[in-house]
Amino acid sequence: MKKPQTMAIPLERITWEGVDIPVRLTPEWFDRWLQDEPGLEFTLATPIQGEVHLERHEGNILLQGRLQGELSFTCSRCLDPFSQPLATSFEMLLKIGHQPVLEAELELGAADLEEEYIPGHALELDAVLREQILLALPLKPLCHEECQGLCRGCGANLNREACSCRAPAGQGNGAPWSKLRE
Repeated sequence: MKKPQTMAIPLERITWEGVDIPVRLTPEWFDRWLQDEPGLEFTLATPIQGEVHLERHEGNILLQGRLQGELSFTCSRCLDPFSQPLATSFEMLLKIGHQPVLEAELELGAADLEEEYIPGHALELDAVLREQILLALPLKPLCHEECQGLCRGCGANLNREACSCRAPAGQGNGAPWSKLRE
């Protein structure tokens, strides 16, 4: 089986003047990502488009980019599917070479944790784009800020229907403080 082609940018192509790389992430690109990481909790609603600018800086590569598109999520409160725009800009300085191997244990500072390395002769743009998309995702996707979620007792979607539980509000089987009230 032939391995799908990735966006690998040869380092010799990146000059001091810089190079602009147009980005269009299609459903096929997301399908490859989903094969690599089956636990993704979002899908592509519309293709993600943007641009990445790469330029050399004293043995390093300055990467600047922007992405925009639309992703589909499942609401973390009511479990309804919804779409949300994605718009992100990013900038990073990548060091050419392998990350140094430390023989002794050292405490890393914030600057050390931000260093990223390009170990080969090409920059794997796929990995950078995946990371930036993940960083732009909401921690708890909500279909809207006022989402009422699901009833703990009967499971009704409170955005669309009234609860069919017989217990007064806050005293159903799912109420966390009901035993204390007794």
